[in-house]
Amino acid sequence: MTEQNNGKEFKTSIGGQALIEGIMMRGPKKTAIVVRTEDGLVEKVDDTVQPKDKHPILGFIFIRGAVNFISTMKLGMRAIMFSAEQMPEEEQEDPSKFDKWIEEKLGNEKAEKIIIGIAVVLGIAMFVGLFMLLPTLLAGFVAQWIDNAILRNLVEGVLRITIFLTYLWVTSRIKSIGRVWAYHGAEHKAIYCYEKNLPLTVENIRMQSPLHARCGTSFLFIVVTVSILVFSFTTWDNVFIRMALRIALLPVVVAISYEIIRLAGRYDNILTRIISAPGKGLQRLTTSEPDDEMIEVAQRALELVIPENEDEAIW
Repeated sequence: MTEQNNGKEFKTSIGGQALIEGIMMRGPKKTAIVVRTEDGLVEKVDDTVQPKDKHPILGFIFIRGAVNFISTMKLGMRAIMFSAEQMPEEEQEDPSKFDKWIEEKLGNEKAEKIIIGIAVVLGIAMFVGLFMLLPTLLAGFVAQWIDNAILRNLVEGVLRITIFLTYLWVTSRIKSIGRVWAYHGAEHKAIYCYEKNLPLTVENIRMQSPLHARCGTSFLFIVVTVSILVFSFTTWDNVFIRMALRIALLPVVVAISYEIIRLAGRYDNILTRIISAPGKGLQRLTTSEPDDEMIEVAQRALELVIPENEDEAIW
């Protein structure tokens, strides 16, 4: 690290995502994807382009949250597609007729953008439908026995939390995702090692915790929690109007949640520890201990995105 850090711990803006047999790391200047294949590590490095770099207004507080959420989903989907392409052919899924048709009509580059766009839309639609609209719909079935709007919103909130926790529990039991969760743990461990100003070695990374405050699991939990508070201000009796309001208020929920997770990731005090505690608890379902080869992938991905002037990576 630079002399300015003088061996002290710090918080970094570098973040990552677990992939299929790999990890993506996103730094202030570079974004790297490292995938382990039968022939060794495959690396892909691109310049990091933030939405605010093109349009500064998108970096304003309470605007950047929703914008960065969509941007991160697009980047993550592109990284997952790249990692899948590195797998042995017998393990790759054959492209659908729809995918083939798009490639024939538009070419590979445009087809990739369209497929990623569709995947992002479907991902957001699943999130909204499962965690936002379904609890409202289910609460509507019991509304006939509940005249109090506050109590009805409380029931909806309990349903929302229950569905979210059930989703995490079910996905954590899927064996095929087990290695992704281990890479997820490796990603967190590598970032912790870097933030503690330790040399990036397998031994040092292995000693770190797999639970990190700035994690997608924590962010989703905060979104669900904040949605309960924000939605409590809407008291329409008609279930379909309430569902429409949920969709309309979602950007507000995401914006507030982003600022909270940003705060929790940037500072270390009693308040941020309290904020981070539930999300870290849930990460026990979405992370697991990686082996040394997974740690090597995380180490390499992180090394590729650390800027020459390391102060730029300090948050």
